[in-house]
Amino acid sequence: MSGIDRKLRKPRWSVLIAALPATVFAAIAMAFLWGLFNNEDSLPSTMIGRDIPEFDLPPIDGRENGLSAADLRGEVSLVNVWASWCVPCRVEMPLLVELAQTKSVPIHGINLKDKPAAARRFLAELGDPYHRIGADSSGRTSIDWGVYGVPETFVIDAGGRIAYKHVGPFDRQSLEDDILPVVRRLQQERGA
Repeated sequence: MSGIDRKLRKPRWSVLIAALPATVFAAIAMAFLWGLFNNEDSLPSTMIGRDIPEFDLPPIDGRENGLSAADLRGEVSLVNVWASWCVPCRVEMPLLVELAQTKSVPIHGINLKDKPAAARRFLAELGDPYHRIGADSSGRTSIDWGVYGVPETFVIDAGGRIAYKHVGPFDRQSLEDDILPVVRRLQQERGA
């Protein structure tokens, strides 16, 4: 091989190094696309099947009753973690109000890090589906529940255990296909 042929022929490793940035970019782009189009609303929760955390929250100003762990034992119920500053909470509120009107399951609220006046305005504007609301002004109770963000909705069995967790706002389909079947199953088990 002449010296000219050696100079014209590039080493193999330089081609691999040149392709590395494009490969890394493609892998990152695929990960972002998967995240963008993955519509799975349920995140795994270590709390499923466990007793609810012990807590005792005061009511939001203007409400008579707060919320405690003791209030969630004895019947199947929903606990919805919400805040007035949460835009997705506004999206699901009409369905919560509609569900409350059916009286098929008690709905309780944990109001996360909210100003009392803002929480009252939110409920006055959009409706108040809650039997009880506890004001979690520090956010500690929500952390104990394993809340990632608001809104989140939990199905609680009559024994005070978390049976299901829905992350994010629910729509009619997720309410009918995911949340209410768990509620009905637990209510039937309790009645049996």
